[in-house]
Amino acid sequence: MQKILVVDDDPHIREVVCFALEKAGFATVTAGDGQEALRQHETQRPDLVILDILMPELDGLEVCRELRSISPVPIVLLSSRDEEVDRIVGLEMGADDYVVKPFSPRELVARVRANLRRVAAAESSVESGQKLVVGKLVIDGDTHEVRFGETQLALTHTEFMLLKTLARRPSKVFGREDLMQGAYDVRRVVSHRTIDSHIRRLRDKLHGAGCDAIHTVHGVGYRLQPEDA
Repeated sequence: MQKILVVDDDPHIREVVCFALEKAGFATVTAGDGQEALRQHETQRPDLVILDILMPELDGLEVCRELRSISPVPIVLLSSRDEEVDRIVGLEMGADDYVVKPFSPRELVARVRANLRRVAAAESSVESGQKLVVGKLVIDGDTHEVRFGETQLALTHTEFMLLKTLARRPSKVFGREDLMQGAYDVRRVVSHRTIDSHIRRLRDKLHGAGCDAIHTVHGVGYRLQPEDA
């Protein structure tokens, strides 16, 4: 049974979300503030985190940043604000999805399932024993790890899927629609700005390891160019 960590300072929302998740067959654990969320993640090791942004002690964006620095666990943010800039900031912090309050519990469960499917796809779509190698960049299907030279990169599942899509055909220019299909469940549609945000984070992580292989082709999309080509 997959375990979901539900983090919100409103006990009613926690109750409603947990009821919907448990009815759908998930196990749940809860936290009422950011510090407790980090402790629950460390002890419970959930398969996905539902995380409210506005909370005492430590807000959801800071929790998201902390979690992303130590774990690739999928994160679905909850927010009462529907401004595009808020969604972009959340994605820049490393969230995988964003749901606006008030929300339908059924929709939230569907989002949880879609994100968990993407995790499963990321782990299974690179066949066992298969490695994608682009210059010094290695994507390992057995361990679900990415390395550049001797440096191992901590990527989210979305970032892993984007990089894998680019690495399957080095030097090919992928449009945002192509990357969307490679990174998300086929029934999921996200904005081009969302793809750009994930690519920006992926590029920053690669750059931190000394790799500048992702190139922007203005007006078209992105390509992965072997650095030793």
